[in-house]
Amino acid sequence: MKLFEKIPNPREIRRKLGLNQQEFWSRIGVTQSGGSRYESGRNMPKPVRELLRLVHVEQIDLSKVRREDFEIVEYLKETHPDLYKSLRKAVRTKLEAQDGSVEVTAN
Repeated sequence: MKLFEKIPNPREIRRKLGLNQQEFWSRIGVTQSGGSRYESGRNMPKPVRELLRLVHVEQIDLSKVRREDFEIVEYLKETHPDLYKSLRKAVRTKLEAQDGSVEVTAN
């Protein structure tokens, strides 16, 4: 799933994860009632879609992500692109070996 791509059905994602609305939506700072409206078809703002993608689709624990992490990634991309690509490929291979169905998008 790409950055700011439309989330086709948040209810389906929530149910696959086995979470109730309160558990699912509170992890991204949305009230249960707001989440219910999004699940019923109300237009979801881009920031909410992106948080949903990061937390529930990509399974990223946002409490562990720091600005420095992004700066390191950008520095590595700019100064050592071959190393960045090699590391990215190694991570992809590891993830695919773990569950066989991981989709990592390129940026």
